[in-house]
Amino acid sequence: MTRILNFADALKEAMIQELQRDPTVVVYGEDIVGGTGGKGQKDVRGGTFGVTKGLFTLFPDRVFDTPITESAMFGATVGAAVTGLRPICEIMFIDFYGCGFDAIMNQAAKFRYMFGGTVKVPLVFRGPYGTGRRLAGQHSQSPYSIFAHLPGLKVVVPSTPYEAKGLLTTAIRDDDPVMFLEHKMMFTDKGEVPEEPYAIPFKQARIAREGKDVTIVAIGRQVQYAEKAAETLAEEGIDCEILDPRTLSPLDEESFFASVAKTGRLVVADEDTPRCGMASEFAGLAARFCLSDLKAPVEIVTEPHSTCPFSYVLEDAFTPSPEMIADAVRRAVGTRRGESA
Repeated sequence: MTRILNFADALKEAMIQELQRDPTVVVYGEDIVGGTGGKGQKDVRGGTFGVTKGLFTLFPDRVFDTPITESAMFGATVGAAVTGLRPICEIMFIDFYGCGFDAIMNQAAKFRYMFGGTVKVPLVFRGPYGTGRRLAGQHSQSPYSIFAHLPGLKVVVPSTPYEAKGLLTTAIRDDDPVMFLEHKMMFTDKGEVPEEPYAIPFKQARIAREGKDVTIVAIGRQVQYAEKAAETLAEEGIDCEILDPRTLSPLDEESFFASVAKTGRLVVADEDTPRCGMASEFAGLAARFCLSDLKAPVEIVTEPHSTCPFSYVLEDAFTPSPEMIADAVRRAVGTRRGESA
């Protein structure tokens, strides 16, 4: 049965169903049981954005608060994973991965390879990313390209409640470590979500909109922005195809190549800084493997190579928007004078 759920509840339902299905699944995080302001009361917060609220009541022996020490939390969950559990580790903000990066980069990502496949690391790191909450430079980043750079890590960025539940189910069942990034402005977004468990395979991109004139690759919340841009551009006679990668590692290159070959033009919308980011990665793939298909230079829409400002006005200008995407598409199709044809 399909019904309407918001993004946060879709994530929670995936966790509940996997906790019910598999007794080795456990959940660790900061303030996910008691939490700030709880005064000793249990299950009052559910993490920074309330995603895990209710899990402790259902699974009191398998949902754990941790000290606010990411290095200890990450190390403990890596250890739990290699000794037979399937931890879900909630990070308050994905920006805090830096506090315990050694456990992610040198331990979780490397163990399976370095021990010849005899060790598995079935571990999911969940955390909110992105701008929009007016949280300034240390709580507003989108560092998924850093994780995608590391062999051994799988990187997932869902764009709808349906994708959130199905991809998180797959992540929990996977025997490799997964970085699962959730945009902090999407937790209240609503969409159709089946009640029964389902799993969306990794390395399987989604065509969010069919089109023939230009391919827009959009990551996470940028899928919504690309859809808004496409609606505006349709009124101008420009038919956009929107590709949602879903997973950045492994990456569905075949679907990407097929879309670019179909449209001959590429715009990438990426809520990250441009240097060595996913927008540059897609542009590089297009230059290497789709050059004969391209009718115009690749356009990328990213944040500036700068720290996110706290000012409301500046943050809005800093973040890629539907208007920025639409302008990039116009350049790609040559409807702006003096620009690409």
